[in-house]
Amino acid sequence: MPSLPIAKVEPLTTARALRGPFDYLLTERFADVGVGYVLRVPFGRQRLLGVVVGLAAESEVPPERLAEPLEALDASTTPELVRLGLWVADAYASTPARGLELVIPPGTTARGGRGPLAARTQLHASITPAGERALAGEDGARLGARQRAALERLAGAGEVPTQPGERDALRRLERRGLVELREVEVARRPVSVAVGAGGSVPPQLNPDQRRVVERIERGLDEGGAELLLHGVTGSGKTEVYLSAAAAALDRGRGVIVLVPEIGLTPQTVSRFVRRFGERVAVLHSGLSAGERRDEWMRLRSGQARVCVGPRSAVFAPLEGVGLIVVDEEHDPSYKQESDPRYDAREVARRRAAEAGAVFVAGSATPRPESWQALERLTLPTRADGSPLPPVEVLDMRGRDGRAGPLHERTRAALAALRTEGGKAIVMAPRRGWSPHLSCRQCGRTWGCPNCDVSLVLHRGGDVLRCHHCGHRERPPQECPDCGSRSVARHGLGSERLEAIVSELVAPLPVFRLDSDTAAARGAHARILAAFERAEGGVLLGTQMVGKGHDFDDVVLAVIVDADASLRFPDFRAEERTFALVAQLAGRSGRGGARGRVLVQTYAPGAQAIELAARHDTAAFLEAELERRARLAYPPAASVVRVELTAPEAAAAEAAAQQVAARLRPLLPAGAQLLGPAPRFRLRGRERRQVLIKAPEREPVVAAVREAVGAAAGARALRGVNLAVDVDPQ
Repeated sequence: MPSLPIAKVEPLTTARALRGPFDYLLTERFADVGVGYVLRVPFGRQRLLGVVVGLAAESEVPPERLAEPLEALDASTTPELVRLGLWVADAYASTPARGLELVIPPGTTARGGRGPLAARTQLHASITPAGERALAGEDGARLGARQRAALERLAGAGEVPTQPGERDALRRLERRGLVELREVEVARRPVSVAVGAGGSVPPQLNPDQRRVVERIERGLDEGGAELLLHGVTGSGKTEVYLSAAAAALDRGRGVIVLVPEIGLTPQTVSRFVRRFGERVAVLHSGLSAGERRDEWMRLRSGQARVCVGPRSAVFAPLEGVGLIVVDEEHDPSYKQESDPRYDAREVARRRAAEAGAVFVAGSATPRPESWQALERLTLPTRADGSPLPPVEVLDMRGRDGRAGPLHERTRAALAALRTEGGKAIVMAPRRGWSPHLSCRQCGRTWGCPNCDVSLVLHRGGDVLRCHHCGHRERPPQECPDCGSRSVARHGLGSERLEAIVSELVAPLPVFRLDSDTAAARGAHARILAAFERAEGGVLLGTQMVGKGHDFDDVVLAVIVDADASLRFPDFRAEERTFALVAQLAGRSGRGGARGRVLVQTYAPGAQAIELAARHDTAAFLEAELERRARLAYPPAASVVRVELTAPEAAAAEAAAQQVAARLRPLLPAGAQLLGPAPRFRLRGRERRQVLIKAPEREPVVAAVREAVGAAAGARALRGVNLAVDVDPQ
């Protein structure tokens, strides 16, 4: 008698010390189970969900000791995505369960592990021939008033959804054979708001765009390519993506388009929907659970062949992917902040390589990593032929503090909008009113009791807030240490800047876009739509105002504190400052409108600011790559951070020392271990980090994975959380 097949199952539990997969016997009732299926399995005294990651003819465990699965859920993913999820877990030193949770149907592990959401159904009705005869009075059937009304509505209508109040009548008619009732699955489709969307008729590509599309088409025919599309702001990168997507679809291949943030999704979705209609699906965390489930199933079934969304959309269950686009690839939001801390750009490259697909990373300000690693394609001019706007760097050093946060030229340029027309985009360094409070008498500062950061004053709601843990308290009327009522407010936030700008441009409207105003579902898109419809006004906010928005009537762009990001202790500070200035500069002067850019800074001589003002991306990236190589930072080397948190500093320090001790003998030659070192307290937990720099990533990740796995099972580390961040952003 042939032996029964064996399912190799990874339980969906996050214990780092667990070493799977585990073997389960597939009896006849599980004959259809394959790789990617979700099973409920006995696991010790527990019942867990697990994902089938492989099948085998035999096991090292004797058959009589193998357990059977308890149930096969109505949920499965593709073998390709199983491999991708396991690769993510391995590459980012996480657990198989965490990697697999990224690729299985939405909601599968939610609500106590009861499985995925059910489909939404709607009762449909249609009249039968007997019902038509009854309605005509041909068979003497007696009909009540409600029954007759229901039949009259159905006559000649085909199959239609039932209406409220008629179900009882329809059920009685069904029992008499006069109607047929059927439950029909109804997709819960997200509502996308079109902001700045183009027309449905494809425009004529210019020669540069055509050249790029032809290269992508060649990659589609030759089994893949890894491309960097470096196009200046307004060069028509989105139209290239649309044309490339059409080419992939014509070849029977699927398309994934990644955008950096949910807020950019409606604009991109609207453009793709206008071109490709119902073949487009959207995936992001802002959808309801039902919408996310149904969009995922549309992709899984092949009803949709184009997926648009932020980083999690890289795991869309599309078969036969031919093209993966990462738009605004420089944006740090492509890095996941929770375990596994994957980089969607690298995951996209991996998926494209495995599928023989074309990978396209697009940006006006590419990352040094992409500039070095990928084949470069360029769009050197704007699609409408307009020049890039002149950038004026305004030196803020030595100014009288009483003059306010805006340079005289900035104030004049904003005030001129009232008479000269047009719109402006103004970027503030942070949200809130004032990011720092202190007592002028004794020097006391107001900090978060849970985190080592200052509390930020928000005039909206009159509250001090921590932007990390959410702690809130009332602003002080006097200093609790010395009793002084002289409490100073330092720094500039988007709320305060809004008040200043509103006075300058009144009666023109000011639209504030930051994490506070865009918190509600759909608020981001509504704010942008209102700004687009307005005849004039100012879009003001934090960095999100400079991301991917295309408005033809913006004549002025202002960065209030351009060097704020330079002051961060981060080797990427120069890169981020350059991108910040260059990206916002590109929002001005499109569609034939005159453009002007004002950059306020206390570091006018900084290389990142000077080169961004000249729109010289190539010079900046070449200099940055040389600096990174000299200092041994990515892409010249890899960096891996192990973070340990505990309620008490002593526990965090002891855990960090233990992990460092386990790591040292495992590290490859050339690797450098830095720390343990403290990090600022966050959400009431003390933090320590161990940092490793090494020429190659894989050997270091393997060493970290082994050391952290061993430490996680140690009794001394109970209560300590460990997190691994490969190439932290």
